[in-house]
Amino acid sequence: MAATERHFLLSRDFSRAKLDFQYNGTSATGSILELFVPEIVLHVMSYLDYKSLCRLSMTNSVMRCAANDDHPWRDLYHKDFTTEQTEISPSNGWKAYYAATKAVMDVNEEWYRVFKAKSMRGMSRLWLKADYVKCVHPGGAVYTGYHNVLQSWEIPFDWDQQFNVHAHDVRVRVLGNMAWVTLKEFFKAVAEPLLTTNVYELHNGQWFMVHHHSSPIVDMGITEPMLFL
Repeated sequence: MAATERHFLLSRDFSRAKLDFQYNGTSATGSILELFVPEIVLHVMSYLDYKSLCRLSMTNSVMRCAANDDHPWRDLYHKDFTTEQTEISPSNGWKAYYAATKAVMDVNEEWYRVFKAKSMRGMSRLWLKADYVKCVHPGGAVYTGYHNVLQSWEIPFDWDQQFNVHAHDVRVRVLGNMAWVTLKEFFKAVAEPLLTTNVYELHNGQWFMVHHHSSPIVDMGITEPMLFL
C-alpha cells in the first residue's frame, strides 16, 4: 500500500473516531480532530473566512460555541475591512457587527455595479423611497426626495459614454440602523478621484441608500472662493 494511501486511510479513520469532550463547559460528541484546547481552536479559526466560520458553527454544539466566540469575528473584521477607529465595541457582539458591515459593503458594491450598468431600475431599487434622501453630484447640484434623486440620474445615464468607475479606499462604519461609507471614485478618463460619502439606512432587514455625495478634490491654492458659496 502506498504511503499516501495509508495516510488517507489513517486520516479517514482518525476523523471518524468519536469522543465526548467539552469546550468552555459545552459538552458534545465529535471527531477527535476537534479535541483541542480553546486557544488552539481559536487560533485555527483565525485562518478561516466568514463562510467557513458559518459552516463550522453548524457542525455541532461545540464548534457552534467556538465559532460564535467574539475573538475570531473581531480578527476577521480587522482583516477584511479597513477601519479608521481604534476602539470599536459592538453592542451585539462581533459576529453581528461583521455581518452588518459586510451587508453594507455588499449593497455599496451593488450600487456601483448599477452605476456602471446605467440601470435606472437598479437605482430605483437601491434608494430608499423617502422624501429626505439626498444626492449631491460632483458639479454641486443637490437633489432631495426619492423621485428628484432618480430623475437626476436619468440625464447622465442617457449619455453615450460608459461610466468606468472604480471604488478605492472603501471604509465602512455601522451604528445601529445607520451606516456610512467613505471612498474614492476613480474614473478612467479622469486622473484625480472624486471623494465620496454614501449613507445607508436599514429598513426591514435591508440596507437602502439615503445620501450620496461625490465631490472633486479641490486645490485650495487656486480655487475661486466663491465656488463654496
